[in-house]
Amino acid sequence: MANPHQLNQPFSKRHSRYFSEDFRRKKVNELDKRLTSIPDVCKEYEINRSTVYKWIYKYSLMRKKGLKMVVEAESDTAKIKALRQRVADLEQLLGQTQFELAFITKQTQIASEKFGIDIKKKLSGKRSSGSGKSGSDTPTK
Repeated sequence: MANPHQLNQPFSKRHSRYFSEDFRRKKVNELDKRLTSIPDVCKEYEINRSTVYKWIYKYSLMRKKGLKMVVEAESDTAKIKALRQRVADLEQLLGQTQFELAFITKQTQIASEKFGIDIKKKLSGKRSSGSGKSGSDTPTK
């Protein structure tokens, strides 16, 4: 590790420095616990910001490159779990309903074939006239 005298030398006279893995882990741990900041580490040890980020990506448990941490309240997690269960229940109910509809359709088809009549309603067919008399046809007194 570099001593303070070496850090004050101009870059051209400075020799390459090596920070031990233990030292890097310690600094990343301090960053994770928010005991220090990245600019403070950069300034104190005269290292590039990208070097500190490399240490973070390598040694931090909480900050991995390319990974996103999703932080949500426990109540949100419970709500999401309950909603997922509700969706699963509704999907099961929908499946049962579709099965029952297919069963009834097949029963109707078999009954139509067996008795030779069309049991299905025809929506475009002519409506029945009913009894033929309405309240307006009755004589008034």
